[in-house]
Amino acid sequence: MKRIVLIASLIGLALGLGGCSEPPYTNVDNAQLKALLAQGVPLYDVRRPEEWRQTGVVEGSRKLTFVDVSGRLNPEFLPRFTADVGKNAPVILICRTGSRTKALAHELAEQGYTQIYNVQNGITRWIGENNPVIRN
Repeated sequence: MKRIVLIASLIGLALGLGGCSEPPYTNVDNAQLKALLAQGVPLYDVRRPEEWRQTGVVEGSRKLTFVDVSGRLNPEFLPRFTADVGKNAPVILICRTGSRTKALAHELAEQGYTQIYNVQNGITRWIGENNPVIRN
């Protein structure tokens, strides 16, 4: 129940902030995702390990869980992410449907990140459009 409340709060925050101004991220579809990957932009899959195992991941994804099953922030997330990604470097975020990544993008923007790409409808649409995944 706490997880649902936290995720609902994060989504509400993301949607509420979106009404005030432009979101601090750029939504991309699967064609744009492929183009960004071809340019070497890193893709972070922020889902949980059981989700990766269930669906697989986009090849080249860096797997780094954002929130646990209870909706709590993974304490390793921000330190690892900030160590790997420069604030002015482009980065792509993907989750199951795009909700977690929208909330995360707002947090990263507050941390000073300027080039955040959110995969619209997440891995669900990626798979739904018959794009390949790898399992590992």
